[in-house]
Amino acid sequence: MDPLAGLSEEARKLAMERFRLLQRHLENSEPLTSVARGAGIPYRTAHRLVSEYRRSGLAALARKKRADRGERRAISGKLKEAIEGLALQKPPLPIAALYRQVLKLSLDLGEKPPSYGTVFNIVRNLPADLVILAHEGTKAYSDTYELVHRREAAGPNTIWQADHTPLDILLVRPDGEITKPWLSTVIDDYSRAVAGYFLSFEDPSALNTSLALRQAIWRKEDPRWTVCGIPDALYTDHGSDFTSQHLEQVAADLKIRLVFSIPGKPRGRGRIERFFSTVNEMFLCEMDGYAPAGGAVRGKPTLTLSEFDTKFRAFLLDVYHSRGHSETKMPPVERWEASGFLPRMPDSLEQLDLLLIQVAKARLVRVDGIHFQNLRYISTTLAAYVGETVALRIDPRDMAEVRVFHKDRFLCRAVCAELAGAVVPLRDILRARNQRRRELRGILRDRHATVETLLEIKRGESIEKEDVQPAAGEPELRKPAVPALKRYRNE
Repeated sequence: MDPLAGLSEEARKLAMERFRLLQRHLENSEPLTSVARGAGIPYRTAHRLVSEYRRSGLAALARKKRADRGERRAISGKLKEAIEGLALQKPPLPIAALYRQVLKLSLDLGEKPPSYGTVFNIVRNLPADLVILAHEGTKAYSDTYELVHRREAAGPNTIWQADHTPLDILLVRPDGEITKPWLSTVIDDYSRAVAGYFLSFEDPSALNTSLALRQAIWRKEDPRWTVCGIPDALYTDHGSDFTSQHLEQVAADLKIRLVFSIPGKPRGRGRIERFFSTVNEMFLCEMDGYAPAGGAVRGKPTLTLSEFDTKFRAFLLDVYHSRGHSETKMPPVERWEASGFLPRMPDSLEQLDLLLIQVAKARLVRVDGIHFQNLRYISTTLAAYVGETVALRIDPRDMAEVRVFHKDRFLCRAVCAELAGAVVPLRDILRARNQRRRELRGILRDRHATVETLLEIKRGESIEKEDVQPAAGEPELRKPAVPALKRYRNE
């Protein structure tokens, strides 16, 4: 590198001032004595500067720094290193206690004891990153000083981020208990638009993640919420739900590349963490039941989970998605729609459910429907599967219906009359029952006809064998003799 490029602006300015003083001698060959006299500098100084300029160029005219600048010349390097070592001990010593130890150590080394100010300056001038690493450990150093690799998505649905957080608000559970809900969120990295979310009182699980992904991928009923599709990559932490075999199978089938952040370093997921902060600062803080960590509760908690869900969705669609983002300078939904691309979509919602929504325990189809969680689910399609074992896939947000699968094939949606408020009419049940009976009777008739046909063929073959006469020269076949009944004396 050019020596001049490594100089500060102040040093360059000094070099140019000195060059202008010597310029008449260097360029016009004027005597150096008259040039030095006119500049007001000693001849020897002028001669030295000219020699250095001719040897090393303009950079040589700048003021040179002492090689030992910043070093403590009053104490030895060994004692200085010992003072730094004492200052970097964990837990850190108060400066007065550290100075007392330095006095004892200097006597042991046979050196002159340094002053309190010297020790204080040595400790104060220690690099801040070194002090953080020594006193607070690797994690604090990493969070404060290590470089962060920020993933930049090239377009919508290139990278999605997913994470969970407990919300700082108290809600009323169905049993009357007051507790904080969990929010599972899937966000598009490029546009910052929320693709899907799931609210629950339960701790994060693979089912919560699956339900959030299901909403994120499929088309929404609300026309304001256009974000959908299958992402190219899903960026998450190392939570058990994200590293589960279930999610791995889903990603493989939908051709989603799973990307995991470095364990213990959440800064790479800063965009979804920023969204959680936005929810707290722009939405939760003004609601009754707001309960920040370590703070007082605002008002009295009165909202249920469903009521809170309604308010949260209104905030998401009317405020967050329509407000310009501080980094992109565009509303998230507008940025997601701007490129006009067509997202990848699964073939059907049933296929997506088969992948994402976890399977409950297998259930037997009874004559009165399917019994699950002390509820009874009925559908006319089940009339043909009484006695068969089926698998149920459920959405915990809507227990009014379940999806029924038979041998990994979607069968029907069965409803619970108690929750859905819709009763399957008796005439539909009778019609399905009679139709199934007619189908079974038709199958019986077909099978009986097949059996009768086979028996008739067999009888005909037996009669033909009895009527066949033995050929000439062949011994006549005799029927095997029937053994006589054995009798005993006492009979």
